[in-house]
Order: sequence, then C-alpha cells, then structure tokens
Amino acid sequence: MTAEIINITLEPQRAISEASRVLHDGFPVAIPTETVYGLAADATRPEAISRIYETKGRPQFNPLICHVCDIEMAERYAVFDPASRKLAETFWPGPLTIVLPLRKDSAIHPLATAGLETVGLRCPEGFANDLIRDFGRPLAAPSANTSGRVSPTAARHVMEDLGDKLQLIIDGGYSPVGVESTIIRVDPETGTILLLRPGGLAAMHIADVAGRDLERRSGPAAIIEAPGMLASHYAPGATVRLDATAIEPGEALIRFGGQPVAGAEKAAIDLDLSPSADLAQAAANLFEYLKRADASGASSIAVTPIPNEGLGEAINDRLGRAAAPRDGEE
Repeated sequence: MTAEIINITLEPQRAISEASRVLHDGFPVAIPTETVYGLAADATRPEAISRIYETKGRPQFNPLICHVCDIEMAERYAVFDPASRKLAETFWPGPLTIVLPLRKDSAIHPLATAGLETVGLRCPEGFANDLIRDFGRPLAAPSANTSGRVSPTAARHVMEDLGDKLQLIIDGGYSPVGVESTIIRVDPETGTILLLRPGGLAAMHIADVAGRDLERRSGPAAIIEAPGMLASHYAPGATVRLDATAIEPGEALIRFGGQPVAGAEKAAIDLDLSPSADLAQAAANLFEYLKRADASGASSIAVTPIPNEGLGEAINDRLGRAAAPRDGEE
C-alpha cells in the first residue's frame, strides 16, 4: 500500500470528503495543521486509536492530543475552569493545548488519554478545523511520524516516513508554525498554570492573558501527563550536539542568526535556521533543517546556541530532547 496524496489547494472538497471517509472507516489520515502534520483518527474509537499507535510505533503510556473544532465541542468531552476557558477563548484556534479533566460521560476513549482522567485538547486552524467540523467528532492526532523521530512539516516528510503504512495524506503545504503546540494545565484550586511543553505559542503571551507567570518543571515528570514529555524525542538518526561553537570535519551544522562557527567550511551541510535571528522563522524551519542535516549522511549534527526566550524556549526544548540519550545509551 502506498498513500494517496490530495492537495487541498487543488481539490479542497475532495480532500475533506476523502479524509472523512477514511476516518469513518476507522483508519488514520495524515493532515496538515499550523503546527506540524498530524496523524489523525477518531478519538472515540479504540480500533482507530490503536492504528495510530501501530503506525507510529508509539508507546501506549504516552497520551494523544485530541483536536476539536471549537469550545462548544470541547465542552462535550472535558470540563473547563474559568482560567482555562479564558485562555481557550483567547488563543483558539491556534497552537495551544489545554489539559482538562474529562467529563464523566466523555466519549473520548481511554486509549487516547493513556488511561488518565484528563485530556489534552486543542482547536487547530484551517483544514484540520474544517475536517473536524465535517467529521463531527474529536480527532486524536499526534505528529505524523515514526515515534520519537523528527516531526513532519510537509506532506513529503510524511510520505518518506509513513507513506507505505497509510491510505491517505492531505497536502496543505508547509506548516507555518513548524513546532508542536504549547501544552499547559491549570490547577483549578490555585490558578497555577503549569507549562507541560513549550511550543508554538510563547509562554509570555499566555502569562500576559492569565495575569501570572507560568510554572516550569524543575525535573523529570513523575508521570507522562501530555505528549512530548519523554526525555528522548524528536530525534534524527544522527546524534545531536548542542551549543556548538566549532565543528569537526564532516559534521552537519545548524546555526542561528549567522553565528560564526569555527570549522564551518568543512561541514557536510551548513544551514541557518534564521540568518536574521527571527525566532518564528527558526521555529518554522527547525524540523525541516534537522531532516536535511540528517540526510547529509553526517553522523553528528552540531547546533549553535539559540536564545531561550519566546519561541526559543520551544526550539531549545525540541533540540534538548533530540540530543538526549536514546534507548540503550547512558
């Protein structure tokens, strides 16, 4: 089996109808979102969710984000506290996932939540939103890639990785945000907002609306509360070395803001996430450039320092997980 690709610019109505058909049959579809491409399936059907895990090779203790078309749909499955609702009203649709308590009568299947009593909900923009509205039920949709590997930001990335495991890939061009959503959870008793995963919405914007700073984890999570919390994640085949100021001959180089790097002329490939030091541009290019560096054949990818502010927090989070020891390593 090789996946069919439908371009939403050329065939918008067929893209919706064919994606809905495959979803109704209980199979996953790769769809474009503003963050990265997602592997979407019906969040209420266990066999459909199981096919996501099977396709990705994903550990089933790692929960899936469930995507809705609006707050009204979200309220059928989860309970909002006032602070979470205010954030949803401000930032949805967009790259914000909010972890909420499940309603007792929620139809979202426990396979999607890894058995937790909470669910991460997001309202995406564009095609994904239109598809959910047409389908009528939430879609569980992790990134459309083999588990732990670099997330896809173009349809061809999905085809190269999972094309022989899928029926359908919807091509919506490059994902404009380029990194996964920011994930937060509000403590309804204290109003504390915990940043579970930095992402495409800068934490400072959330803090501005909430009127308080977000709290970060100071160590490893005791439990996996949300996607993207595994220590090793978003990893290319090559090893990743951070805060590089010099590179060895044959290494791949990813720099930021035109930073000078000793030995750059001997790099297998030399890429700059944003020559103008624009963090939004860097986020949009991150996964594409990791894939290009990996495809260069280099065994190691050296990445220069990136400011840990705004979207730089999300970029450094992804790079830190890409550089973490893999299974079997110390």
